[in-house]
Amino acid sequence: MISKDIPSVASNPRRLAPRVVPRLPKIPWNRLMEVTGYLAALLIVWEAAVGFFSIPSYLLPPPSSVALALNEGIQSGVYLYNLTITMTEVIVGFGIGALLGLLLGIGIATVAAIERVLYPYVIAIQTVPKVAIAPLMIVWFGFGLQSKIIIVAMASMFPVLVNTIAGLKAADEDRISLVRALCGSGIDVLRFVQIPSALPYIFAGLNTALVLAVISAIVGEFVGARHGIGVLIMQANVSLDVAGVFALLVVLALSGVCLTMILRAVERRICFWSGRSTR
Repeated sequence: MISKDIPSVASNPRRLAPRVVPRLPKIPWNRLMEVTGYLAALLIVWEAAVGFFSIPSYLLPPPSSVALALNEGIQSGVYLYNLTITMTEVIVGFGIGALLGLLLGIGIATVAAIERVLYPYVIAIQTVPKVAIAPLMIVWFGFGLQSKIIIVAMASMFPVLVNTIAGLKAADEDRISLVRALCGSGIDVLRFVQIPSALPYIFAGLNTALVLAVISAIVGEFVGARHGIGVLIMQANVSLDVAGVFALLVVLALSGVCLTMILRAVERRICFWSGRSTR
């Protein structure tokens, strides 16, 4: 007989429920220390080589000069303002291009008529170099953000499109047959089988598209823009401020690394079940 002083499990089932403690992601300190050590060694060798061989600063500035130029640009606020503009072009253009690539990829992979009609034109547009298209975008849409966003979107669309098609067509036929045997519609097959199977492929395309988005934004600013990191690079190059060019490249590289880390964190969150997700 159960004593009245002891609460029953049925009356309070939470007593046996395991306590879930959220686990924080482990920081790879060993890997970080290794990368930092390699970078520090490279900078020391670079600084020593420039002084030892008396290389002119307009050819190869020492890391100390690059650090001074970087600090000056950050303190003045010029780098932050222009980086905001460039990152706006990258993020908005990347988002539009990724969405178009995803939708077109789903349409091409699931509807044969769309593949016959649209896919050749998509290939033809992609084979045209973006450097050749950029002047047309400047003429049509001006020197503002619109032209650069369109250039970035065009560059970002194709990797997502190709990987979406490959991922959808690589879905397990047995799973598709099972859903159809259970009277599932084409939407059910797409939702429960093809899209989950294609997610690692899609994120692989997104990672490639993100790199192309940054490159395309800078190319568009080289062709014609009023503000942005590309404009600052052109100005520093004309004035032979090579240290400033290196400082801007550092800012651009760090921004690209941050965007890539954010995208891969999202990928690990969504594709936690797949061992094929990119690392």
